[in-house]
Amino acid sequence: MNKTTFKSGFIAIIGRPNVGKSTLMNQVIGQKIAIMSDKPQTTRNKIHGVYTTDHSQIVFLDTPGIHKRQSKLGDYMNQTALGTLGEVEAILFLIDASEGFGGGDRFIAEQLKNVQTPVILVMNKIDKIEPEALLPLIDEYRKLHDFAEIIPVSASLGNNVSTLLNQLQNYLPPGPQYYPEDQVTDHPEQFVCAELIREKILHMTREEIPHSIAVTIEDMKVEKNGTVHISAVIFVERDSQKGIIIGKQGSLLKEVGKQARHDIQRLLGSKIFLELWVKVKKDWRNQERVLRDLGFHRGQ
Repeated sequence: MNKTTFKSGFIAIIGRPNVGKSTLMNQVIGQKIAIMSDKPQTTRNKIHGVYTTDHSQIVFLDTPGIHKRQSKLGDYMNQTALGTLGEVEAILFLIDASEGFGGGDRFIAEQLKNVQTPVILVMNKIDKIEPEALLPLIDEYRKLHDFAEIIPVSASLGNNVSTLLNQLQNYLPPGPQYYPEDQVTDHPEQFVCAELIREKILHMTREEIPHSIAVTIEDMKVEKNGTVHISAVIFVERDSQKGIIIGKQGSLLKEVGKQARHDIQRLLGSKIFLELWVKVKKDWRNQERVLRDLGFHRGQ
């Protein structure tokens, strides 16, 4: 019996902040494992998404957006993103076609110069541009790097994503199935739950809040009646931010909890009781020890 050789490998997704990396990851996996927001630098950790077929398994690394650092957290995020480039079978360099060519893309291309890994240019958000604008844009990006392939997609609509997945099979070596076929991420449930809570805060707060928050799950247990009891802490840097997140008479925090509970129930398939607390850790983004306590480890 001639059995097809199983193939597996790791693919990094890199790009400027807010180009749709998490949207692409979620589209491929078929459910939300990476949070999405219109605010840049939403993703702080490497999110491992797992895509499995009968013949192959791709483990995607959705890295933090590469950007000019403004804090030790920003430095950590850049190191995390760039550190993945030598660990993978191929790199997806995701760009926002609707924004056109930018200086941030040139910066990332510079980082790719000494990388031997094949780089595929993925031109996202093609649904937002006129078709005749695509070819001139492709020519512009060809000057940046010798890309192995250039594939236009719309991550939000799913356009051409199946073509991208088919092409990635060519870069996978023979290998084992690292994860069970029904597993879509290697992150523990607590991590994904914390990220879903953080996503709701990003959607509901003003510009000064997003990068000043971190969420940790303090306790997660199953009650006798099957309800999952989750206690989470939202950390901010200043007392004024604590007031914003709580909202008038607790209104904003209550809405965050309501929306997060809905997503977490869908993720876990159980009834959820969610407790949220807000605490101040002054200037936590620039304190190495606090960053470690909150799970931001260099080179992870």
